[in-house]
Amino acid sequence: MLTFAGMSERVGGLDPDERPGLIGQAAISLTAWTERWVPDAFIFALLATAIVVVAALTWTPATVGQVIDAWGGGFWSLIPFTMQMSLIIITGHVLATSGPMRAVISRIAGWPHTPRGAVALVAFFAMASSWFNWGFSLIFSAVLVREVARRVPTVDYRALAAASFMGLGSIWAQGLSGSAALQMATPGALQPQIRDIVAAGGIVPGGIIPFTQTIFLWQSLLSVAIEIAVVTLVMWLATPPAGRAKTARDLGVDLTEREPVVVSRGDVTPGAWLEHSMILPLFIVAIGTVYLVRYFMRVPEALNAINLDTVNLSFLLLGILLHRTPARLMHAVQGATPAVWGVLLQFPFYAGIAAIITGTHLSQKLAAVFVGISTTTTFPAIVALYSAVLGVFVPSGGSKWVIEAPYVMAAAHSLKVHLGWAVVAYDLGEALANLVQPFWMLPILGMLGLRARDVMGFTFVVALVLTPVVLILVTVLGLTLGYPF
Repeated sequence: MLTFAGMSERVGGLDPDERPGLIGQAAISLTAWTERWVPDAFIFALLATAIVVVAALTWTPATVGQVIDAWGGGFWSLIPFTMQMSLIIITGHVLATSGPMRAVISRIAGWPHTPRGAVALVAFFAMASSWFNWGFSLIFSAVLVREVARRVPTVDYRALAAASFMGLGSIWAQGLSGSAALQMATPGALQPQIRDIVAAGGIVPGGIIPFTQTIFLWQSLLSVAIEIAVVTLVMWLATPPAGRAKTARDLGVDLTEREPVVVSRGDVTPGAWLEHSMILPLFIVAIGTVYLVRYFMRVPEALNAINLDTVNLSFLLLGILLHRTPARLMHAVQGATPAVWGVLLQFPFYAGIAAIITGTHLSQKLAAVFVGISTTTTFPAIVALYSAVLGVFVPSGGSKWVIEAPYVMAAAHSLKVHLGWAVVAYDLGEALANLVQPFWMLPILGMLGLRARDVMGFTFVVALVLTPVVLILVTVLGLTLGYPF
């Protein structure tokens, strides 16, 4: 029983807590391997580009010139999406670092008293918060990690950091900010030809699949609950014991927080008065709130009107309100910008990869390998596995769904599979890719002072356990759903 974990009973002269179990030993071994062999996340983007170029030249009739033209033509095609993703990180950081939210984080950080409890707690809150917004989850969890590490100084800092990423590695896409579900529910978010495929001559009006048929299915909510339980347990078991732990101090990480400068009223010059006043922030929050209320009142179903822009605006307004003054808000945004450099550098390369896959019809070749062996029963698992594999090369739920949606939805119609569940299967597989691809770890790694290789041993272990769980869930629960909804 877990209640015996803290007992001082010794077996063979060793405290049982000092001897890692099977999962713990696997995490330690894989971490040692990744620390030696795994390169920086940017190298993954460059390697993926080379692999996709070779694959396109080998498996498609495209010429060298056509492949290069596709890459160059698509290199900057995700600039708007890149900005949206950057703003998700920034607005999440602004909200998570506000005074009221820090008070909440400080209270939560005081709950655990053991290293295993600390890691399990961070993993749980990372997943729970990611259901609401993955950008907020990343930053909220990173701030929680630093606070917990100060409270429980003997905890393995690498395991704690890995736990903060579990939301992105499991359930984020099944939540309110899941890219594929948002795109399917948002008119104009996908090209007309994709909508036509989903509509299938009027079977699905407008080619729109609402949230009620994706993330709010009881099957989806059950999958989320099961994944949270499984991942929390795996991270609890994977936490190295005290004798094998590497603490923040061991890794040379400074946990000291820099507090914003507090300026007294007497020190504020007339020109800077508005920077420390609540007048303008309250005005902006007021008009922004009125806009959102009017926006959601105009749509038939409010849940189906949620998209990246409304999520970002809502988080920004809430962050402005909680920071209260422009000076504090600007300080928070300045602190967030280092976390987005990886997105700005690497997203164009992944856009180029996506353009090659689409422009040379390599996507159809890849899909044929998986879809060709599918049946109505096995299709969800095949989609989840395929989504995970492709996600290693194109780590973007939204842009990748643009690639996959045409043939995945067409195949779902052909095989008479519940269309919303096909999206869910894609989402669950998409999250698995994040456990073995370090791209989305970049924002928190910068905040935590670590490298991808420091945490990927732990994320690999979770991937090994969670992958079969996901494949079973999408298969078994998919049998309870009918076509098309």
